[in-house]
Amino acid sequence: MLFETIAKLIAERTECDQNEVKMESTFTELGIDSLDTVELLMSLEDALGQEIELDQKVETVGDLVEFIQSKTQE
Repeated sequence: MLFETIAKLIAERTECDQNEVKMESTFTELGIDSLDTVELLMSLEDALGQEIELDQKVETVGDLVEFIQSKTQE
């Protein structure tokens, strides 16, 4: 579910097909820059109903999924 939520938000932001977003997709490949990342995280916080404190570098969609999963299990 988390991946699908992230893929949907990325697709909306970049106007790409949601099916093009893969776990191994890098944000650079998807056309996501640092400002887009901040806005994406704010949208994710709203969608998930929790605050996300990004305290490490994430380069791929999979990295972000794993990071959020690790934070919600703490």
